[in-house]
Amino acid sequence: MDTTRSQGLFARAQVLMPGGVNSPVRAFKSVGGEPFFANRSEGAWLIDVDGNRYIDYIGSWGPMVVGHNHPAVLDAVMRTARDGLSFGVPNALEVTMAETITRLVPSCEMVRMVNSGTEATLSAIRLARGATGRSAIVKFEGCYHGHGDSFLVKAGSGALTLGVPTSPGVPAALADLTLTLPYNDFDAATALFVARGDTLAAMIIEPVVGNANCLPPRDGYLQHLRELCTHHGTLLIFDEVMTGFRVALGGAQARYGVVPELTTFGKIIGGGMPVGCYGGRRDLLSQIAPSGPIYQAGTLSGNPVAMAAGLAVLELVQAPGFHERLERQTHRLCDGLEDAARDAGVAFSTQRVGGMFGLFFNTGPVDTYDQAMACDRERFNRFFHAMLSRGVYLAPSAFEAGFISAAHDDAVIDATLDAARAAFRDAS
Repeated sequence: MDTTRSQGLFARAQVLMPGGVNSPVRAFKSVGGEPFFANRSEGAWLIDVDGNRYIDYIGSWGPMVVGHNHPAVLDAVMRTARDGLSFGVPNALEVTMAETITRLVPSCEMVRMVNSGTEATLSAIRLARGATGRSAIVKFEGCYHGHGDSFLVKAGSGALTLGVPTSPGVPAALADLTLTLPYNDFDAATALFVARGDTLAAMIIEPVVGNANCLPPRDGYLQHLRELCTHHGTLLIFDEVMTGFRVALGGAQARYGVVPELTTFGKIIGGGMPVGCYGGRRDLLSQIAPSGPIYQAGTLSGNPVAMAAGLAVLELVQAPGFHERLERQTHRLCDGLEDAARDAGVAFSTQRVGGMFGLFFNTGPVDTYDQAMACDRERFNRFFHAMLSRGVYLAPSAFEAGFISAAHDDAVIDATLDAARAAFRDAS
């Protein structure tokens, strides 16, 4: 592939932006090489500035569940943009979005729109602390909740050890308020709550981990966490920025039958525009300003163009059979990749939930952070570049989930598997 224009743009960008990017994983540092620069998109495809076409399994990291540049979404954006890009006063689309989310996700009796998933998780934690009068929170290894200080923390040698910052700039005093548990470990969660449960304001979790590749919960695990939180008066927060409206119409909480106090959303509810949201019980959300004393604000929150894009997507995903078709294509892709790897004699496994999937260069199943970290990263990197050279774009990291869209039809999956059969030989 000719990538001359992308190379030139990356050279210019590195002088002006840290690492040449505005979000770290885009720089390809994990897999090596240089990123391509997108020019446009359509359906399941990205087209770069040099005219190269790629089957896209990132979908802007999750929002493009109906495919890139869907005509209904594009029409909604253009129609709304003609009336203004931002008002600074309430608009009708905010109300429709709130009505839609609260109807589709019954645990959310009220919602507050924000501008990113990070804003949503930060705000949910502040609400939990303010509502409970407690300061400590619990997060999980491998779960990413944005770049807020409280979330850039890794526990010490044991589950009960005080957290330590994993990024310069995070105060140690704040890290002390964040405890970290191993995902899918029943006993560790129980031990932590026995020791500290009455001091914990909230437990926040990706119900399906999407930032240590794709790790589904073990049977009964989310239910176990729900019971622990209920017993100790700790608020359970589901970070459904990735899973919301993707793994099921009502998100992971509908798929697994677990009801959190608070939920955060992003990605799909903006249809590709910057957006976030947190919601939950009425008695909790009523404590947010101006109804209550817990402060949170945002100039562009509820932006009409973002609301229009998100509502168009949410209308499309409510079509009968949408998620069943999405999941069927995810299984078709993952089963086909496992078959191709087996034929090439490569140790390889997948995980999949709804329209999310993970690729692991080891024998499965993989459902813990430590198992994900033990996978063969170098072989993944070779596979990534072998697929990219054949026009298939996977997440440029061995520790990120992939995403299917409604535009990934049989022909697209077949083309992907054709590329994979050759790529596994290159990676072996």
